[in-house]
Amino acid sequence: MTIIHCLGSGLVGSFVIKKLLEENLEVNLVDIEKKENISDNNLLTIHITDAIEYCKSTLNQDEIFVNMLPGSLGFNATEILISRGKKVVDLSFSEITPDSLNQKAIDSGARVLWDVGIAPGFSNMLIAYASRLGGGVSNAEIRVGGNPVEKDEKWSYMAPFSPKDVIAEYTRPARIIRSGSETTVPALSDIHKINVEQAGIMESFLTDGLRSLLTTIPAEEMTEYTVRWPGHIQRYIDERDANIIDQDQLIKDWKFDNSREEFTWMEVKVDCMNGEKMIWTVYDQGRDEDSSMARTTGLVTLSCIKQWISNSELIEVGVHPPESLPNDFIANVSQSLKDQGVEINGPGIIL
Repeated sequence: MTIIHCLGSGLVGSFVIKKLLEENLEVNLVDIEKKENISDNNLLTIHITDAIEYCKSTLNQDEIFVNMLPGSLGFNATEILISRGKKVVDLSFSEITPDSLNQKAIDSGARVLWDVGIAPGFSNMLIAYASRLGGGVSNAEIRVGGNPVEKDEKWSYMAPFSPKDVIAEYTRPARIIRSGSETTVPALSDIHKINVEQAGIMESFLTDGLRSLLTTIPAEEMTEYTVRWPGHIQRYIDERDANIIDQDQLIKDWKFDNSREEFTWMEVKVDCMNGEKMIWTVYDQGRDEDSSMARTTGLVTLSCIKQWISNSELIEVGVHPPESLPNDFIANVSQSLKDQGVEINGPGIIL
């Protein structure tokens, strides 16, 4: 049996672990502390230890590492695992992306599939599918966000993953494609209102979320926007410009509240070179005490793990982004989301 080593058990990590155990897979959980939302299971072994040191230890050959650590810690773990020739499903969202380690992976025999969440991840897969079917991409736009159902008088936001990673997302300049070339624009620019069918009027602004798509899918125009309730990002900009942002306070203010209803929404629009236009929307409001972001992100990750286990040669040696995956793989990811009640509207994946 393939052993799954899960690094991190935060909001998304704990969901992935729960689902892996439901599939009767053997899981080693690695975290610096045991989380209350992790239940005992005879297929689960919990290692309360430093994830980096764990990655350096001698382990079995038939294994897959699922990296769900935050930021630079996640990159460090992937770098170690690559040096040891391991199989890695990388969900960490570090500023330095693992494709920079591709030659090291080739040299060591490591196999890495990275950015396998909802966005980046499923969004990449949909754009790749549209490109294949439509003879290339003229314009692609991704809009995505996880937000509370009800606005409030404060930030109208709570972070479904590490608040530090959200702050990093707000500070990095956004790399986009304009006129066929990569260009950099200020973070949080091009703020505009959009209509989200299930929520009403929200705001959308540019963030640095294209990552691998900047080099893998040729396009005339390509952008990714983050979606928040109106007023949220302007408050952040005003406090940033006034130099009064308190990062520690933001982390407290944006802490995820399990008792508060929330939703995740994504829209992927692609204008193809053959003139065809493809639009997908994804919506989830969580269920069974699992948040929408944990579900939409974690179900993509879970499908990638299961499909790799079913076909051990699916991922070749090297570091691979989600848009490199074949159409049947993408169809299986889409169906796995739908099977768990995630609402997806748009063209079906034709094999």
